[in-house]
Amino acid sequence: MPEDWENGGFGLYIHWPFCQSKCPYCDFNSHVAASIDQKRWAAAYLSEIDRVGALTPDRVLRSVFFGGGTPSLMEPEIVGAILDRVRATWPTTNSIEITLEANPTSVEAGRFAGYRDAGVNRVSMGIQALNDPDLRALGRLHTVKEAYQAFDIARGAFDRVSFDLIYARQGQALDAWRTELREALSKAVDHLSLYQLTIEEGTAFGDRYAAGKLRNLPDDDLAADMYEATQDICGEMGFPVYEVSNHAKPGSESIHNLIYWRYGDYAGIGPGAHGRLTFGGRRFATTTPLAPGAWLDRVEKTGTGALPDEGLDRQDEATEFLLMGLRLTDGVSLDRLSALAGDRFAPRIAALTDMGLLEQRHGHLQTTDAGRPVLNAVLRELLSD
Repeated sequence: MPEDWENGGFGLYIHWPFCQSKCPYCDFNSHVAASIDQKRWAAAYLSEIDRVGALTPDRVLRSVFFGGGTPSLMEPEIVGAILDRVRATWPTTNSIEITLEANPTSVEAGRFAGYRDAGVNRVSMGIQALNDPDLRALGRLHTVKEAYQAFDIARGAFDRVSFDLIYARQGQALDAWRTELREALSKAVDHLSLYQLTIEEGTAFGDRYAAGKLRNLPDDDLAADMYEATQDICGEMGFPVYEVSNHAKPGSESIHNLIYWRYGDYAGIGPGAHGRLTFGGRRFATTTPLAPGAWLDRVEKTGTGALPDEGLDRQDEATEFLLMGLRLTDGVSLDRLSALAGDRFAPRIAALTDMGLLEQRHGHLQTTDAGRPVLNAVLRELLSD
């Protein structure tokens, strides 16, 4: 009998923790360093691939994702060495997706051909805004002109190119977002990630907000109108939503991210990288030290970058399954939910269905059009004790 993770597949995430600068809205594990010994880092990644590969023999790998940080600061030769080791470690699908996140600066764009030759077949670009004043406010180092130039280079090197935009920015009007989004969609290849600006504690924006110095943020009603406009315009232009913040031409959804959202297994390598791996029918949460130096030292001195695994019980798994899967427009399999949780959630599902926020279709539980914009509230109610 197949294990639950096989419904989602198996992927590999590799975290590169370094950036040229720290964006004020970013709460990812990213760091600015004066110098980086890339060969030393490459050796650590290869060692970790060997270690994880020994734990997961014969699994068919569906995706590799280089995230960060800014992985496009990695030398293409390092990316090539990592991918060579990956192919020697796991069998892969014929359609394996290998994504690298990139910033649209001229320095990084010049490496795109090298990444393609190394085996990368998809790039995800952090463009974030299509006007220069907002790019400066977001702490980005590129201009709109540089973004378009880098995007054109990427489009020439890769068949699959995604890019990110942030909306509900300071001082942004609804009509301005509609215009910007239509421009983005007119240039998009096959995929867009569209995120509402969120203010996270521990970021520069979070500190400014707490001090009352982050002004002109859209109110909740305007942000909701921007969300609705995003769904309408993307659907109209052939990029329907498939996950809360992600839109794609049909068939071009991110394979790697679908592994997360469909609650498959994935190995996480690098500082701060998380993973979910199933052994003997039990799923384990894997973590690593956040600090780049601590992770690197741990790999070199102990032979593992991982901290002790945490075993998840069925209740933990069911909670994670719902947290991830209800982000998808397709929702979650009711059969999988029943296998993980029995009828534990049935009363709350019934109540949220009566409220018009959840529905059951084709053997799946999914949010309705009314439920999707308030997904966090739906999840709070569904998962409350």
